[in-house]
Amino acid sequence: MTIRERLSGGLNNFLDRFGYAFIRINREYVPFRFVSHRGETYGYEDISCPDTLAPWLIDEEFKEVYNLVKGNTLVENYRCYELFQLVREVSRLPGDILEVGVWQGGTGVVLATAAKRWKPEARVWLCDTFTGVVKAGERDSQYVGGEHADTSIEIVNDLVARAQLDNVMILEGIFPEETAAQIDAAHIALCHVDVDVYESAAEIVRWVEPRMVSGACLVFDDYGYSSCRGITKLVDELRDAGTWIYIFNLNKHAILIKR
Repeated sequence: MTIRERLSGGLNNFLDRFGYAFIRINREYVPFRFVSHRGETYGYEDISCPDTLAPWLIDEEFKEVYNLVKGNTLVENYRCYELFQLVREVSRLPGDILEVGVWQGGTGVVLATAAKRWKPEARVWLCDTFTGVVKAGERDSQYVGGEHADTSIEIVNDLVARAQLDNVMILEGIFPEETAAQIDAAHIALCHVDVDVYESAAEIVRWVEPRMVSGACLVFDDYGYSSCRGITKLVDELRDAGTWIYIFNLNKHAILIKR
């Protein structure tokens, strides 16, 4: 063991006595890194947040729905719980709930379950190609198109049926050009964008923004992931436009609230 590693271990033991976060310094651990993409520099760091309030552990209704859907989503319980609670936050706003990028239906069923509890008049629109990612382009760091095609409308319908939900509308095709016309809602109170690439997400925003009142929420999955720099780029542009209140959550959600 090197002197540096011994000092790190001693400092950890000292900090732990007072309930502070651990610091780990050794030869294998790289605490941060910088990556350049299309002329911009991004910083990345692996972060641990000890002693964190975890209401998802004791919310019985959320635990029940998450246990049902966890095999149908790539989104962990932290982001799922945030989606669950955001429906509560927009419950007094006019409008339906929209998710674009459904995959096998897990987060959509979380949203619909929350709507059944807190926003029972709302419909939950779940939109997906069911053939994988579309509109990948040069702004995107990893996706090339066709990823996440291991799904079908039948898989999502089955999950909705097992959740005993009657507020879900599933639309198959590219959004917005092939499916948005079927959405007859005057307003959208909450939109969850989980499409992984810049252009697809940008077109969703162009469609949904005029239909959102002040206080409505636009939630981007994958914000900050190195594999989804197109999403990070788009959210940063929207933030700069001044139309939205921007919240960056360390769980890889970006939340934009309409001013």
